[in-house]
Amino acid sequence: MARLAILAGNGDLPLRLAGLRADAVQICFSGVQHVLGRDAEEHAFEKMGALFAALKDKGVSEVVMAGAMSRPPLDPTAFDDVMTALAPRLLAAMQGGDDALLRLVVEIFEEQGFKVLGAHEVDPELTVCAGLLAGAPLSDHSLKDAERAIDILSALGPLDVGQGAVVENGLCLGIETLQGTDALLGFVAQTPKTLRKGGGVFVKAPKRGQDLRVDMPTIGPNTVKAAAAAGLSAIVLAADAVIILAQDETLSLAQAAGITLIAQDF
Repeated sequence: MARLAILAGNGDLPLRLAGLRADAVQICFSGVQHVLGRDAEEHAFEKMGALFAALKDKGVSEVVMAGAMSRPPLDPTAFDDVMTALAPRLLAAMQGGDDALLRLVVEIFEEQGFKVLGAHEVDPELTVCAGLLAGAPLSDHSLKDAERAIDILSALGPLDVGQGAVVENGLCLGIETLQGTDALLGFVAQTPKTLRKGGGVFVKAPKRGQDLRVDMPTIGPNTVKAAAAAGLSAIVLAADAVIILAQDETLSLAQAAGITLIAQDF
């Protein structure tokens, strides 16, 4: 089996992958939160040449990027030769959305001879096939709201805006932006009752053309709790294209809250 390196951001996903692949090299980055233990090696984004060399010295041929990573400030005076050569491309990509930057990061690792895997390729049980996962089947009303949310996400996909939308009674209550799912659902929860009629559907799906190896949409127990607090009746996921963390707990929480959780082909 090829040796894997886990490039870790924040959250539980890197831990899960590390538990599955005990031989994997665990990498964290200066200025980026993570929950890995002492086995993780810390590297600086300014020293990408040192990172590539370290991975190759350890016989790594595959890498997976897992967990949320912020964009820490870079110190150009600390760039090594490799990073200095990469900087113009990276800085240009940073002016675009996350998709452009992540596609470039994948390209750079591939240029260095590494195969970039998605977390779902390391652990296929992270995603689910189409089907009802918890709660009752979607009502006709909720189905129309879900279709409306899917249309909104499809229209916004080329603009690299977000991976989620909430629709209730045909009206869009919120769109996921850079702040993420929790912020979206928190915003919906604060919507005045005079503007709502109850229920509502949260749809989570990749942006069109998104590289699922490095930025697959993710939900978990906190998503269900936030959806319940926002008074939503359903969560609709793109089948085989959204990671469900702590799957048993997530489905149990949805069932207990009376929230329909369903995966479907878009």
